[in-house]
Amino acid sequence: MRRQSVLLAAILLFSGNALAEPSARTRYLLKCSGCHLPDGSGEISGGIPNFVGQVGVFADLPEGRAYLMHVPGVIGSSLDDREIAEVMNYIMKSFAGASLGRDYRSFSPQEVSALRKEDIGNLVEYRRKLAALLKRRGVTLPAYPWP
Repeated sequence: MRRQSVLLAAILLFSGNALAEPSARTRYLLKCSGCHLPDGSGEISGGIPNFVGQVGVFADLPEGRAYLMHVPGVIGSSLDDREIAEVMNYIMKSFAGASLGRDYRSFSPQEVSALRKEDIGNLVEYRRKLAALLKRRGVTLPAYPWP
């Protein structure tokens, strides 16, 4: 499945004008779909949670927005702050669905820059604390494979 994702991303990238600025969707396919798959469903057996209809819960909290910036594929990507903001906004528009709060605000390059500089410590532990915070607010996060 991952090989198909990479092949699809390459076809999409090079099927148009190769010199044109890649779209947020193309960047998602190239940088994110290898783990999260083109449809955002992830691969729980590989440690990648499904974020379809669920990823929006992170965007409603400052801690959740920081978490999203520190996911390994985001913080370790070669994308700049503007490109990351565009991809995050694409993800929210395409996959968040009803999980996105009515007060959602788009990610900006300035916010991405600031959040990426925050030291959140151990990502898995940070997510556990975030999950507990959300649970107290009545929100259950998607299945997460890390203990």
